[in-house]
Amino acid sequence: MLTAGVISLERDTPELARTYEQAGILQFHHGKFLIGPLALKAGDHVLDIGAGTGRLTEFVAGLVGPTGRVVGIDPLENRITIARLRASQTLTFDVGRAEDLSRFGPAEFDAVYLNSVFHWIADKRQALREIERVLKPDGRIGLNVQDPTKPHESRTLLREAIEQAGFGARSSESHRVLGATDDELKTLFAETGFVDYRSDLRSLVDLHGDVTSVLGWSEASAFGNFLGGFSPAERAAIDAAFAALVETKRTPEGLRLERYLRFAFARKLGSQATSSIS
Repeated sequence: MLTAGVISLERDTPELARTYEQAGILQFHHGKFLIGPLALKAGDHVLDIGAGTGRLTEFVAGLVGPTGRVVGIDPLENRITIARLRASQTLTFDVGRAEDLSRFGPAEFDAVYLNSVFHWIADKRQALREIERVLKPDGRIGLNVQDPTKPHESRTLLREAIEQAGFGARSSESHRVLGATDDELKTLFAETGFVDYRSDLRSLVDLHGDVTSVLGWSEASAFGNFLGGFSPAERAAIDAAFAALVETKRTPEGLRLERYLRFAFARKLGSQATSSIS
């Protein structure tokens, strides 16, 4: 039985995975902001943790070229099934979690990244320990994560919709994420052997054609955890309130919703040479 308010990997479905693939261009573009500072080059070995359906992973494979290697892992088998359609000689996908990278040897990767994934991971310290282990000396890590001090606009509207529908006391049962602040990240990175930490909070914009698109993307990106703790009748009431609130964000270009992500970068302690991430 699923516990209300707990992030579950069991709520994903093939339909949600297909919706994520169709609408994932939003997250793909945000992910490209994460890739640039990693300064990937031809021949690099790269690990994408939480690869989803593999759109960004495929882009990275193009950057490292035929002499490079990119591996994408994700705990959601439905997403990996789609991602494997993108596989090639230098690009592979498998089911896996950040907290257990035992399939990989020590110092195997030049870079590891997590695009809109870290806020789903409960044991962040264990994940970073594993990432530090599989990175080469001076290897780079990049991630973006929701910062609880600046929630996405859609999350703020959802909380308001839940209250309007009369379920304010149960707001924790909706789209629960495990974000991290700058101070929390700085501590975690230092404790797990990383140096040269830096982060910045960025405002990004999502444009949707209609409320159905917003709801579909919200559900797919949360792999069934968007309103997973509510009954169908309760959810219908919340969806109606949420739809009305989202409509207030309509512009000539579409429904404009801001999301806020903290981008963080560091490197594994290695040689004495300075490694700059900019």
